[in-house]
Amino acid sequence: MTLHAPIVLDIAGTTLDADDRRRLRHPLAGGLILFARNWVDRRQLTELTAEIKALRPDMLICVDHEGGRVQRFRTDGFTALPAMRSLGELWMKDPLTATDAASALGHVLAAELRACGVDLSFAPVLDLDHGGSSVIGDRAFHRNPNAVAHLGAALVAGLAAGGMAAVGKHFPGHGFVAADSHVDVPVDGRELAALRAADLVPFGALIAGGLAGIMPAHVIYSAIDPHPAEIPAFAAEKSPRQTRF
Repeated sequence: MTLHAPIVLDIAGTTLDADDRRRLRHPLAGGLILFARNWVDRRQLTELTAEIKALRPDMLICVDHEGGRVQRFRTDGFTALPAMRSLGELWMKDPLTATDAASALGHVLAAELRACGVDLSFAPVLDLDHGGSSVIGDRAFHRNPNAVAHLGAALVAGLAAGGMAAVGKHFPGHGFVAADSHVDVPVDGRELAALRAADLVPFGALIAGGLAGIMPAHVIYSAIDPHPAEIPAFAAEKSPRQTRF
């Protein structure tokens, strides 16, 4: 089976060159992800996104912009957003205040990006903080799945108020493994029942309540399937079965 799915591209610099324009015009280019290397200031970012939209009005301009360690734009009027763990710590003291803070954070995040022509941030992180993952760590709200679900839902509502859809990550849960999936392929050996009882709870709560998309984890859940979760079933030709979460 051959499927032609849209892909998300990136660019090297702060402006488009001829090769960038050619690639962005390709019908299989569905989105563009921006990084800190594509940022100078608000004016440059706004001009860049406007040129992209002039080439392709349907192009989805995206960024990983969560707060804390993962925030691509930090100066020239962008608010320095806290790591999500700070909201989880606040939750332990005052859940209502933490929920309000998560909603406000989502609103600020979305409004600042949308004002510069960015359509979508890959947020919120719905992983649980099991304590052993350096790549997740303070990017997670909490270890408690119900706290993560409530804070995640509040942040999603704030994003919506700021004019932005939400993408939950990293399905079905990246917080248990220590290895960094940017440079390795982590293996999580837990059974599906363990995932359902913990890591999948926030995703289950939010899939029906506000998420526009899901980013899968580049993790192998070896008790369930030999392939990383991000590989679709049709590509895993040697997989003995398809797994439904």
